[in-house]
Amino acid sequence: MAQQLREHIEKIIGLTDDEFSCIMDHFSTKKFRKHQFLIQEGEPVKYNYFVLSGLLKLVFTETSGKQHIVAFAMEDWWESDFLAFYTGATATMSLECLEDTEVLRISLNDYHALCKRVPKMERFFLEKATFGFISSQRRILSMLTSNARERYEQLLKQYPKLVQRVPKTQLAAFLGVSRETLSRFSHPM
Repeated sequence: MAQQLREHIEKIIGLTDDEFSCIMDHFSTKKFRKHQFLIQEGEPVKYNYFVLSGLLKLVFTETSGKQHIVAFAMEDWWESDFLAFYTGATATMSLECLEDTEVLRISLNDYHALCKRVPKMERFFLEKATFGFISSQRRILSMLTSNARERYEQLLKQYPKLVQRVPKTQLAAFLGVSRETLSRFSHPM
């Protein structure tokens, strides 16, 4: 698990063994079972999560009960309710396991301490946040300008492994289409 995080970080910044040892001092490992929540709406968000294995979904639930899947996260992805994590507000979204999942997690205090002890980690986290922001903007633009089939094809092209693992009903909800519509796309006549 440590090696997985190190390889992930070293795609952006180089690390010495001492630096990586310091980094690992700020993380803890946690396992969750399918359907368990890492974050629940209305509760404090204590951690930012790096997925070692498994699959998560980030969900926003309207007061009417309608759910919107904001994101999925699989191996080597980071996920949290970032607004709540960084500001200390309570969660507006829930983070749930779609599979048994193992994560490395870091608290906000550990995040700040880590960036102080290993300053180049600020660059790493900035790049991860920047690419996350870009991905979010692409998704918003796709939802605004692409039809359902185009959104599905974009998702297939960008994340083929994710599409194979996410249940069709969840995938349809993420794309903003019905399960039946998604079935027509995945099984063309």
